[in-house]
Amino acid sequence: MNNKWVVYSLALAVFLIGTIEYIISGILDIAAADLGITTSTAGTLVTAFALAAAIGSPVLIATTIRVDRRKILFIMLSIFILSSILVYFSPSFEMMLVTRIIQGLTGGAATVIAMAVATRLVEERSRGRAIGTILMGLSSSLVLGVPVGTLLSEALGWRTLFVIVGLLTVIPLLVVFFRVPSITEQRAITLGMQLSILKDKKIVLAVGITLFYIGGYSALFTYISPFLQSNAELTAAALSGILLLSGICSFAGSKIGGVAADTKGPKFTIYAGLSLQAGILLLLTWLGGLIYAVIPLIMIWMAATWMTSPAQQLYLVTLVPQSPDIALSVNTSFIQFGFAIGSGIGGLMISSSSVDNLGWAGLALVVLALLLATWLFAYDKKTGHAASNKDSESQRACTD
Repeated sequence: MNNKWVVYSLALAVFLIGTIEYIISGILDIAAADLGITTSTAGTLVTAFALAAAIGSPVLIATTIRVDRRKILFIMLSIFILSSILVYFSPSFEMMLVTRIIQGLTGGAATVIAMAVATRLVEERSRGRAIGTILMGLSSSLVLGVPVGTLLSEALGWRTLFVIVGLLTVIPLLVVFFRVPSITEQRAITLGMQLSILKDKKIVLAVGITLFYIGGYSALFTYISPFLQSNAELTAAALSGILLLSGICSFAGSKIGGVAADTKGPKFTIYAGLSLQAGILLLLTWLGGLIYAVIPLIMIWMAATWMTSPAQQLYLVTLVPQSPDIALSVNTSFIQFGFAIGSGIGGLMISSSSVDNLGWAGLALVVLALLLATWLFAYDKKTGHAASNKDSESQRACTD
């Protein structure tokens, strides 16, 4: 097995981690009924994973930064596997919540470490493609993991799905043990370094956009199964098919967003993605009950949301060109914060009103992201011009 296949194995691990994180959205009703809780309470299982990944993972990575990356990755994957199997033996909601926190902590850390390890296993000119391969594993969990899990949950039971995914994770675990060499970080990305970039107003506004547009996505997607079921009685196969098509649209959206960011620029693409996301959420609130209108709108909404992601990450890299890895690490944490906030707000909307009103919650968050984008790009234009003028003056002074 050459290093190329080792990178693919790491992508498989990230795919399985992503499946464990997102699969709850497709089986929320089933899990809630089995645990004897409401749908909105079951949504906190998404929130717990996301918060653990957003807060706990950076701290864990920073505190173990001098430890062999191979060893830490092996430990994180091992605990992740055990926690996934533990789901089968978690009789109460409280036990399940603790399990999800462990999964978020170890899975989130393993994902970031897997990207770092992948860059060390290839030549320098291939590092970008290695990271892309790992991230493809994460996005593929939306395309395949969630719908397949939703389909199999009826036949196998939702708890069994976690065991199966956990056991499959043994494959990349063995690859890490036998094929990944010892790796120590030459340049440690500490927690302080990650937090230091938040002193920049532009960075704060940029990750604020991430927080709110992902929050708007999570407010609806976390409860996508009950939302669709409220519009029509769907079989597990039909629901799985809708989620599969939605996942394909999210993957296509990422591709479109990447191309648009390169050709039209990240600012244009962010505006376009956020505007389309907001518009579709508004239409969803007006067309509730019309399942044949809701399904295509969900497809477009997924594509619009994920076309924003590559443009947003590219824009962040341009803000911190000297430390792009730190910027992307911080943005990843805010993505998880967005999932946590969105699922929490969605749960409150369901408990206080109706699942049919989730579109309003998502719309409010995306509008906030749009407002922040307008503020940021206006500020960026102003400070950018100032910087350009200063550079021109310096050049003239040198010439004189």
